[in-house]
Order: sequence, then structure tokens, then C-alpha cells
Amino acid sequence: MPNTENRYKMSQERLDALKDELHYLETTREKEVAELIKEARSFGDLSENSEYDEAKTEQGKLYSRIAEVKNLIENAVVVEKTEVEEGVIVIGSAVKVLDVEENEEQEYKIVGSQEADPMMGRISDDSPFGFALKGHRAGDVVTVEAPVGELQFKILSVEND
Repeated sequence: MPNTENRYKMSQERLDALKDELHYLETTREKEVAELIKEARSFGDLSENSEYDEAKTEQGKLYSRIAEVKNLIENAVVVEKTEVEEGVIVIGSAVKVLDVEENEEQEYKIVGSQEADPMMGRISDDSPFGFALKGHRAGDVVTVEAPVGELQFKILSVEND
């Protein structure tokens, strides 16, 4: 039974990618790691066999990732593109903002927490910034509480595809 407290919002594309990754890990990668262990065993004394230790460590990482991906899939909540008022920020919106203090334009895509990658401009809807933007539209000024204090952003444009 899925854990109702730890749900992971994501697009259908992200869920499909996780399912593909799980299939790869449980088939191809698991066979590769098993082969590494088998090969390392053939080198003799396991107590001083670094190849065996490395292969077992790799197996542990593999099983850990399989468990993690299964958890994400089992607790995934696919966020459907819903009928929203044109120009309102929701998950999936591409947003251009102006940092009022720095007078600097920035572009972001609002995504579910499992797809967030701030370095690539993909901001989680659960992050303080993403949460502050949701429900607003172009022309609005939003204030975001940050460790350095309050930051203000003017929303320049919103695209919902």
C-alpha cells in the first residue's frame, strides 16, 4: 500500500523515465554486476580481493537505487495538465521573472519535486520560490522569503503549453 505521506508529484514523462530506468537496473545492470562479482570471485581469496569488494559495493549501490526508484514509482502522483486560466502559473509553466533588486531577468520551469534541477532552471513547486509563484500571472510582483531576506520578483511572462 503506497505511503500517503510521501507522495512525489511528477509528470507522466518523468514516471515513464523512472519505469525505464527500473527495467534497465533490474535486467541489464543487475546481470552486469552479477558478472563482475562472478569474475572477481575467480581471482581467489576473497579476504584480500579488492575487485570483489568493489563489485559487492556496486551491487549494494544497485539494490539501493532499485529500492529508491521503486519507492518513487509506487508513490508517484502524476500531475496532469489541467484546464487553468490562461497565464496563471502552475506546474509545467515556463516563467520569465525580473529580480527587482538585481534588475536581472531569469527563466524557470515550474516542476514537481522529483523533476527539480535548479541549475537547469527547473524549480520545484514545493520550493519557497516555486510556491510563491504558483497562482500568479504576468505583471504580478511576488515576495520570496530567502535566507538572505525577502526577495522580490516581477513576473514578466507565463507560458503554459
